Amino acid sequence: MNIEKLFSVENISVLADVMEEKKLEEITMEYDDAKLTLKAKRPCPPPPMGGMMPAMAPMAAPAPAQTATPAAAPQVSGNVVKSPIVGTFYAAASPEKPPFVTVGQQVKKGDVLMIIESMKLMNEVQSEFDGTVAEILVKNGEAVEFDQPIMIIK
Repeated sequence: MNIEKLFSVENISVLADVMEEKKLEEITMEYDDAKLTLKAKRPCPPPPMGGMMPAMAPMAAPAPAQTATPAAAPQVSGNVVKSPIVGTFYAAASPEKPPFVTVGQQVKKGDVLMIIESMKLMNEVQSEFDGTVAEILVKNGEAVEFDQPIMIIK
């Protein structure tokens, strides 16, 4: 196969269709000394940036919620699971998946309770306690602060 045919508009178009279908961000083809890299231009990157802006506005709002949460925490006996980092709370691995835990569910030390996304990294948060999930204090997709109470395990 010659290089002109390999890197033809038709082949590049097919590669672009495959990238779109498979949701690939980048694909590279190499032949001898020639190299072709296609990078997807998706609307997805702007929403996280846009998502970061609104997330910063609610971060000012959780301060009153945090004031209310410590007041609620002493009323509910149990172990408070706090956010280890600043980020976004996710109850499940993806929107199609069920939540890691629900209120009333038994958990063991080491079980994954949630994901906190920070700087586009998904950080699994594991339980440090055995017990039952008594309360989940934040909603899925909500911004959380470092050391903010997330859930209570009895």
